[in-house]
Amino acid sequence: MVDLMENLALLEAACKNPRAQMEHYLAQGKRVVGCFAPYAPEELVHAAGMIPMGLWGGQTELKLAKSYLPAFACPIMQANMEFGLNGTYKGMSAVIIPAICDTLRCMTQNWRFGVPSIQMVPIVYPQNRKLPASLDYLISEFEQVQVVLATATGQMMKEKSLCETIKIYNEHNAVMREFSNEAVKHLDLITPLVRHYVMKSAWFFEKSEHTAIVKAIISGLRELPSYEFTGKKVILSGITCEPDELLKILKENNIAVAADDLAHESRQYRTDTPMSGGGGLRRLAMQWMARYGCSLIHEDGKPRGGIISELCKKTGAAGVINCLMKFCDPEEYDIPYVEKDIRAAGYSCMTMEIDSLNSSYEQVRTRIQTFSEIL
Repeated sequence: MVDLMENLALLEAACKNPRAQMEHYLAQGKRVVGCFAPYAPEELVHAAGMIPMGLWGGQTELKLAKSYLPAFACPIMQANMEFGLNGTYKGMSAVIIPAICDTLRCMTQNWRFGVPSIQMVPIVYPQNRKLPASLDYLISEFEQVQVVLATATGQMMKEKSLCETIKIYNEHNAVMREFSNEAVKHLDLITPLVRHYVMKSAWFFEKSEHTAIVKAIISGLRELPSYEFTGKKVILSGITCEPDELLKILKENNIAVAADDLAHESRQYRTDTPMSGGGGLRRLAMQWMARYGCSLIHEDGKPRGGIISELCKKTGAAGVINCLMKFCDPEEYDIPYVEKDIRAAGYSCMTMEIDSLNSSYEQVRTRIQTFSEIL
């Protein structure tokens, strides 16, 4: 039990102070590359011997970023731009920006001119994933990322290293899925906030290090008896559910998170990279082609609502909270389809706006209190 709590505290500390985690790696002589949300190719960074660190914004007062982004830009990108301009990311050798939505496309140019001290590496993913040419195109994009990274850092990736990295990331995916399955048996200890820390901390650790810590946490949980949770269980869906105060409000209302469909968390771990089918870059491209259930990835039929409903059935969740990122057009387009399918499956559903730059939560508290009464 002591080791379990120590490991949980270790992951919480990394979430609360990512800068200290970055300094830890820099002190070891390692280069750190920032990876913009949500699908930067971390594997290319890791395979080159560097540390990829996720950039998902955070709470800050916007001052400098207002000169580059309009007020209706996504709060994650607003915060990332502010951190880049005010020196929070100083020490990073480069940042990778996947141009996967309109705001991220703007970010590539804003960063290039606003933060010239940190090399910007763009990547454009194909959205028409049915065409055979899209696979070859994405491989060429990965190759370009490699070239720019090597130019900026002097560290070149090798095929053997990439193959090993793919194994490391696939193992991490499996362990995170395993944690999610185990956590729902211990909702007394794995509160919404604790679960979030375990998931979020993966962005700040070298993946094999994080895998080892989460394995130890799973082992510690299995030594404990299963807990019969008497409150309400929900699924969280959306881009992210931050800041921490939102998750504290769930606990206040005796609501536990049984599973999630968040881009910040479990969506990252759904799809493994194939272990066969060509070289490392081709297999990474195949992984992108196989991803599903995300508003930022084009799919015919909008399957997200069905995916979430199955999660409710599997975990015993009574309802779904859609965490709608403020000013996120792709998520806003998806919500009507998602809500319709979830309600058709017989589950309660509510949508709350997420703004990580906000500091007032009373309106959200009232809505969650009301939702808990109808679950």
